[in-house]
Amino acid sequence: MINLFSYEKFYNLALSEKVKLKIEKSILVIAMVSFLVHLALIYLKRYGLLHIFEDSNFFDNPIAAIYTPFSFILIYEVYLLIFYLPRSITTYITKQYEIITLIVIRRIFKDLSNLELSSNWFDIKNDIAFTYDIITALILFFMIYVFSYLRESLENRVANHVETPQIMQFIRIKKIMATLLIPTFIFIGLVTFGRWIMDAAPENLSAALKDVNSLFFDEFFAVLIIVDVLLLLVSFFYTDQFHKVIRNSGFIISTILIRMSFSVEGVLNNILIFASIAFGLGILWIHNKFQKNLKLE
Repeated sequence: MINLFSYEKFYNLALSEKVKLKIEKSILVIAMVSFLVHLALIYLKRYGLLHIFEDSNFFDNPIAAIYTPFSFILIYEVYLLIFYLPRSITTYITKQYEIITLIVIRRIFKDLSNLELSSNWFDIKNDIAFTYDIITALILFFMIYVFSYLRESLENRVANHVETPQIMQFIRIKKIMATLLIPTFIFIGLVTFGRWIMDAAPENLSAALKDVNSLFFDEFFAVLIIVDVLLLLVSFFYTDQFHKVIRNSGFIISTILIRMSFSVEGVLNNILIFASIAFGLGILWIHNKFQKNLKLE
């Protein structure tokens, strides 16, 4: 058995329940402080005491300040995704869906700061974007609820199963993946943030803020596709059941659709996000039906 840099020790150091609680509290404090700082910058600009954000409406409306703490909440959601990877594949996928939904919610706060209340609502680009996003967020929230219901139904059926040596081995492999994802997550975060800081010079700030929705998550979901494929390949060593192979393959397609959504804007972005969760939901529903029929045989 390969001792990959004492992964168990590092896993317990970074992904234990105790550490999760500490990170949660830290993120909440950082989110509150960032909100107040962003709010302060907005009012400093409004009263003419700050002049470095003149070309950016990101510092015009106090509603836009909500965008900043949501960014830190998303960081915590990414941590939770890695945290649940060894524990439950379906919970891990649920976290992917929650992250993309929170990105849409975060975008709504940005949309709100750009709204133009006019009778020509559907002729104004920012107002149409807000309409698409708020409808998308509502539908995604409902689909995640249904997905979570199906996930809990599945977990309740397998709760009493004995953990065989094969299953324990699979869990160890997932722990190694989660352990490797932590430094990968930090590296991607530092590189993308550093690149963004370099591009966000005062004269380019508006363009940099326009692309902030895809900052980090574009690269991170590309890594998740690789993780999903590895999980699928490794799972072949432990099961050859058709419905489980299709489920895991379907989750890969779902992750790819989420990744693709970062490369487009407007209604096509919303359609790809909707399609990714709808496809994953359909895959899990059929998988559960398949699993139930096998139990009845």
